Amino acid sequence: MRMHHCICLLAATFLAGCSASPRQPGQRETLMLDVQMAIADFKRADPTLQSYFDRSAGYAVLPKVFKGAFLVGGAYGRGMVFEKGGRFLGYCDMKQATLGFSFGGEYFREVIFFRYPQDLRIFTEGNFTLSAQATATAVSIGAAAKADYQDGMAVFVLADTGLMVDVSIGGQRFEFEPAPRLMN
Repeated sequence: MRMHHCICLLAATFLAGCSASPRQPGQRETLMLDVQMAIADFKRADPTLQSYFDRSAGYAVLPKVFKGAFLVGGAYGRGMVFEKGGRFLGYCDMKQATLGFSFGGEYFREVIFFRYPQDLRIFTEGNFTLSAQATATAVSIGAAAKADYQDGMAVFVLADTGLMVDVSIGGQRFEFEPAPRLMN
């Protein structure tokens, strides 16, 4: 049991060291390109998803989330947050730790839509955690037309590569960092 605690502590330490905002300008540009490609891939995989982009108060896009496990698991991804109309608000990152027997790894993309401005505000006010019961809708043709908001959010995932298939997102913890203000 003691080794199990050490592994969890190491995973938590690694995940805590990551920042929501890329520190280098080149990394910011790469993230923006990845976000734009992820949005295009989501819309290509399910054209009905456009209605969420059109009617939601805002959305967060995480273009590359890695989820891996060997007995203990974890996930990490960095993304960008926008309000309705595509106005950039800031950066976010997601961390998730899981316990229990698991083995494998995968990359996936995730987009979270916020139904009302207050749902977006709650997300951008600081640390935010999805409830343990939260699940995502796997994107396929017409999936968005059948999905709905839960607790003010609708979450969609698009598998990229890997050996692990799981749309459980409960316990994901997000941090938000506002966009840097440009100096005049």
